[in-house]
Amino acid sequence: MAIGADAVKIIPVNSKRDRERFIKMVWPLYKDYPNWVPPLLLDRRMILDTKKNPFYQHAEIQLFLAYNNNEIVGRIAAILNHNHNSFHNENVGFFGFFESINDQTVATALIEKVKEWLAEKGADTIRGPMNPSTNDDLGVLVEGFDKPPAIMMPYNPEYYNDLMIGAGLEQVKDLYSYYVHRDQVFEGKLFRVMEKLKERETFKIRPLNMKDFKGELNRVKAVYNNAWSKNWGFVPMTDAEFDHLADSFKQIIDPRVVLFAEKDDKPVGFGLSVPDINQVLIHNKKGRLIPGALRLLLNKNKINFVRIILLGVIHEYQRGSAGAILFYETAVRGVKYGYYHGEAGWVLDDNVMMQRAADFLDAERYKTYRIYEAAL
Repeated sequence: MAIGADAVKIIPVNSKRDRERFIKMVWPLYKDYPNWVPPLLLDRRMILDTKKNPFYQHAEIQLFLAYNNNEIVGRIAAILNHNHNSFHNENVGFFGFFESINDQTVATALIEKVKEWLAEKGADTIRGPMNPSTNDDLGVLVEGFDKPPAIMMPYNPEYYNDLMIGAGLEQVKDLYSYYVHRDQVFEGKLFRVMEKLKERETFKIRPLNMKDFKGELNRVKAVYNNAWSKNWGFVPMTDAEFDHLADSFKQIIDPRVVLFAEKDDKPVGFGLSVPDINQVLIHNKKGRLIPGALRLLLNKNKINFVRIILLGVIHEYQRGSAGAILFYETAVRGVKYGYYHGEAGWVLDDNVMMQRAADFLDAERYKTYRIYEAAL
């Protein structure tokens, strides 16, 4: 039975106790979803910490909880990313961290509350979900519910797309994830073609040098701010955001599959691949650091799935073969070091070059995530 509109109360989160309720409300919601990966509580707290997360040096956020009587039935965040609006010359507000029971009244009330908050701030459009930006997990999963999410990718019930449409939002962008298996990479014809392409080109592919981590980070920044600058939703990361993200990845990356493409000793491309720690965290049912971190430490060598989070080349080389070679070499080295399958994503629905590279490597498009928006 649907909840009556008058029975739904949307309450702003203004205390540490309510923020904990906001974070932890997902556990009962997903208790019957075996493919859901419980987030680490420490990680969720950090992402929402407006004092410690450098994203909030140029952004605002307001969390809301939805109640039916005394029961939490949903949550949402209203977000203003001032750097986004400045870079894109837009006046957009965002929503994120959306969760709801399967009830349109609840979902609509949450979306309407964010619209109200954003309109008061002067925004003319609502877009999302962003959790809280394109540098984090984002979108609503609309295809690919049969497999758990990879690291830093969302998972949600199948009914979320209906709730978004029912709340008056429209699809604005789809994001694709591709599945790659070692049998595809070493398929005879593909292997021969790529090896010949590598011989013809003069790109040098090398792994991340952990002994020069600070220098490598500066090289990544240079490639990133060039290669992705024309992508939909891209916002240059501040130095503080880059350092914050690098510190979080430093604990889990395998430098052997973090690759640079270089031309005449100049970095022209970069690929960031990360072991999918969700293979371990899916068993950490309560999201606690202990025993989660201990289980991760003991089982890290058993992880055989990798997510290619970033892969791109600077504009000058985007129409050549550098991207395909970097993609292929990432897969080859991944297999060499025990990552027998993985995910490349996300890829924008209008990023034809990366889609062609994925198709060329016979990768399977197996998950789709959706971004929505509406005028205010």
